[in-house]
Amino acid sequence: MRVHLRGPRRETLELAGRRTVAQVLAELGIDPGTVLVIRGDELLTPDVVLGAEDEVEVRPVVSGG
Repeated sequence: MRVHLRGPRRETLELAGRRTVAQVLAELGIDPGTVLVIRGDELLTPDVVLGAEDEVEVRPVVSGG
């Protein structure tokens, strides 16, 4: 799978095998409460299983006031 990291850490990573979104974030050392994981136009939950052909974007959560 291809994982595009956005925000301060801008890079693209290739990961082999199937994993849940939660497993991918844990492997990358990313707190799931600080990011959104997007596949196409779909916001993914931590339990979604990603396969070898998936391409996702990991974006930091931004809030303003």
